Amino acid sequence: MEFRGASVYDQTDFFSNYIKRRNRQDSPNNAIEGPIIYELIGSIQNKSILDLGCGDALFGKELILQGAKNYTGVEGSEQMVEAARFNLLEQNGTIYNETMESYDYPKKAFDLVTSRFAFHYVSDINRLFQVIHKTLKEKGRFVFSIQHPLTTSSFDSKHTGDKRGNWIVDDYFHDGERREPWIDQVVVKYHRTIEQYFLALRQAGFTVLDLREGTPKREHFSSKEEFVRRQRIPVVLAFSCMK
Repeated sequence: MEFRGASVYDQTDFFSNYIKRRNRQDSPNNAIEGPIIYELIGSIQNKSILDLGCGDALFGKELILQGAKNYTGVEGSEQMVEAARFNLLEQNGTIYNETMESYDYPKKAFDLVTSRFAFHYVSDINRLFQVIHKTLKEKGRFVFSIQHPLTTSSFDSKHTGDKRGNWIVDDYFHDGERREPWIDQVVVKYHRTIEQYFLALRQAGFTVLDLREGTPKREHFSSKEEFVRRQRIPVVLAFSCMK
């Protein structure tokens, strides 16, 4: 059986195993992607923030505690929504149990739109980037991360959910669906080139301010072995854009 979008996170075993993996100190989320995202978003004092594919909203809680005016999370998984609402108790945050595609985006409502490791689950990023552009205020910022396209081009080197020791880059310019074995399940992701993401942003009206490929930094890793391993191939691609 294969899962699309956020549906896989409603599988109890998958959900618990995912949370354990993501919370590892040396996970790509914590050691690579997290520091980049915080650097790109900069100050969030008194900002209205929309977070797409918000997961358990621990990120949203951190943003509120750092001074965000308010936080809105959009999440398609019921289990993630339950965790997110628990984490945001007594905080100025709202969680919608909607997909990024079905959410009703208000016009010119947010100062910042974020998304972390979620857009590779979306089939039509052109339409999504267009509605994100409309929901931002003038000069609003759009900061997001995705799984690096070099790692989504082919999953031939990943026959199970185990740690990969090598990566095959193939069919890079053939965009579309990819099926990844992950934590004892099969999830559907959408592969696109870096150029396609860039063009979709430009066509939606965004100015691309910065791009990062997740260069590992030793100070963010507790394990030297894992740091060395992460220098082999980029696993994160992050953009910072402005309306």
